[in-house]
Amino acid sequence: MTAGARLTIDLAALAGNYRLIREQVGPAAVGGVVKANGYGLGAVEVARTLIAEGCRHIFVALQGEAEALVPQLDGTAQVYILNGLLPGGEGPCAALGAVPVLNSLDQTERWAAQAASSGRRLPAVLQVDTGMSRMGFPADELDVLLARPALLERIDLRFVMSHLACADTPADAANAAQAARFAQIAARFPGVPRALDNSGGAFHPRGHFDLVRAGIALYGGAPNDRANPMQPVVTLEARIAQLRTIPAGTGVGYGLTFRTTRETRIATIPVGYADGWPRCLGNVGSAYVAGHRVAVAGRVSMDSMTLDVTDVPAEHLYPGAPVELLGPHQGIDAVAADAGTISYEILTQLSRRYERVYLPAKPA
Repeated sequence: MTAGARLTIDLAALAGNYRLIREQVGPAAVGGVVKANGYGLGAVEVARTLIAEGCRHIFVALQGEAEALVPQLDGTAQVYILNGLLPGGEGPCAALGAVPVLNSLDQTERWAAQAASSGRRLPAVLQVDTGMSRMGFPADELDVLLARPALLERIDLRFVMSHLACADTPADAANAAQAARFAQIAARFPGVPRALDNSGGAFHPRGHFDLVRAGIALYGGAPNDRANPMQPVVTLEARIAQLRTIPAGTGVGYGLTFRTTRETRIATIPVGYADGWPRCLGNVGSAYVAGHRVAVAGRVSMDSMTLDVTDVPAEHLYPGAPVELLGPHQGIDAVAADAGTISYEILTQLSRRYERVYLPAKPA
């Protein structure tokens, strides 16, 4: 291995997570969210795995992501663009065959104009704001849209959708309020399938409308603030590049923010914040060597970090010895907790510098 670390992506675990969500929400269908390059794991590999499991709805965030992904797929799944289209993107999107999520009246007008110039109805998803105040039609624009039936006649509405703000905390009253509000709005579009739930919402004890958009749970992240039922999908293993023993009272790393209190064995590994390992884990985070927890000693540098391996038995310490950063001893949620962030950020920052190994999924 010539890279600083090896990132292993278990596509069989990903497929298993998809099946678990599908069992949880049935009879609703499950779509896969592969934005941000499949949450950092490879959009093409992830999408193909989900499609092999029967997934027919793939979501990205940006038009550029759709343009990169659609030609790599077999055409059996529809690709949707969650952020909709910026002005000028309508023609290329129609030619590509991707489906925009329309979030505002102006996006809808532009897409309807594209449909008129194409001489055919064009597919779209309509997103409505049910309380998150982010993407989606606000109430006043929705009233204007429904008062213009000629505009909607040019569009083949595949879904009406919204997005939960507090899905990862199931007890939050905002979830029920948003679901009720969404049901009221969706009723204004009779016959159009409905999509509300994300990974967190998939585990709420209620109905799940017609489509669930699964994201972080597919990749092994906890869907809510309760016990995580998902299989881990990623492991990250570095190798020791250098070992040294330093005396008590010695500073380590930039700013000398770590200072030894005893004779200390320091291992340096070639992973740093340029590899997506959060700088804030300096003097906070940890790794594992042969099952032994070792603390990050000093600041995380751009291309390396130092670990206090003093208490690890000597037979496990040598240049090239494996160091677990993500794996059975600490997953993405644990690292995120140490970093004061969420598992989404840990995954999406994983560097392209890692050697990537894909463990294949079994055929569906």
